[in-house]
Amino acid sequence: MQAELISIGTELLLGEITDTNATTIAQALTRIGLDLIFRTTVGDNEQRITQVIDLALARVDVVITSGGLGPTVDDVTREAVAQATGRPLVFHPTLLDQIADRFRRFDIEMSDNNKRQAHVPQGAIPIENPVGTAPIFILKTDRGVVMTLPGVPREMKYLLENALIPWLKDYLGEAATIQSLILRTVGIGESQIDTRIADLMTGTNPTVGLAAHSGQTDIRITAKAKNEAEAQELIQPIERELRRRLGSWIYTTGTQPIEETVYRILREQQVSISSIEAGTDGLLSQRLHAGAGEISDILTHNQICETIEDLGALIGSPERDIQTLAKIAAQHIRANRPGTYGLAAIIRETGEGLTEAGVAVATENICRSRIFSWTAERADAPTWVTTHCLALLWQMLLKSSAVPEE
Repeated sequence: MQAELISIGTELLLGEITDTNATTIAQALTRIGLDLIFRTTVGDNEQRITQVIDLALARVDVVITSGGLGPTVDDVTREAVAQATGRPLVFHPTLLDQIADRFRRFDIEMSDNNKRQAHVPQGAIPIENPVGTAPIFILKTDRGVVMTLPGVPREMKYLLENALIPWLKDYLGEAATIQSLILRTVGIGESQIDTRIADLMTGTNPTVGLAAHSGQTDIRITAKAKNEAEAQELIQPIERELRRRLGSWIYTTGTQPIEETVYRILREQQVSISSIEAGTDGLLSQRLHAGAGEISDILTHNQICETIEDLGALIGSPERDIQTLAKIAAQHIRANRPGTYGLAAIIRETGEGLTEAGVAVATENICRSRIFSWTAERADAPTWVTTHCLALLWQMLLKSSAVPEE
């Protein structure tokens, strides 16, 4: 079976709040093996909500809405579900009693408009909301199931876990789960990965997909099975093949950042590093300190230069091409500040609408480097550049042939 989630609220469309409800619901559906294939956001407009629900019923088996169940004029989810399914709204005195009881416990007088919340489409299963004033309902039709949830995150989460998910488990029948494994790569671009694993990305179970970030790409393997063990059995051969094809570009699984992985290897090899940077807002130093944690003997020195001119004066080198400058900087910091490896990360504007960057990692005998350039301004340039600097160190620590010696 497949599902669609409809998030309702003009404030979501305006970007005034972040839709955390959608993430929570998606994670819950994954755990029970229900495939969420569409996520839609619509404003507080009855006609548009009706259209969205009608479209959802035409393409999935389960439709879950979040929001629009309050007592005010713009809370029109009940009316939209009724219209989309061709059913009248029916008043439930029991629901009104439950709502009134909530207000009494709050010692607040209930307004007349709260009576709207005691109406649900004909044939729907009404469900009390013990943590709020907005009841929900589940409506089975010949086109599929419509399930509603309130927009208030605390209420939504309670009713999702205690009402909707148990009901869905019974409705789905056979138990299932969806499991994912994330392989994190660094130092290789999304398009380069695609050329190496494109055939693996055409499968249906497991599926393989890419998610690009600044300077790194995640590979996600997702499998659906009766239980976690069977899902892992489906994932493992794909993981082995990905590791065979991509080798040391895969630096970890899960969400660990590259700096933490690098420090693990540095500790194992009992080596140290020093670094120098310019134009990066000190991000390389920040990431190195974050990766080091309480271990101070690995990171011997960080040098942050405000400008390229300051860098040139410090290392005794006139301004020159960015790659040469990065290599000289890495060699200088390693030679003058004790460290097995010297790291350099440099970003500069050329004055011609071009931003260029260079990274380098030096040992006593080897210096490797990479350069980048952009014609448009990039807010994530420091992240991109420092990630590639750490990736270069990672490759050298593994003595990988993925980056050629210079």
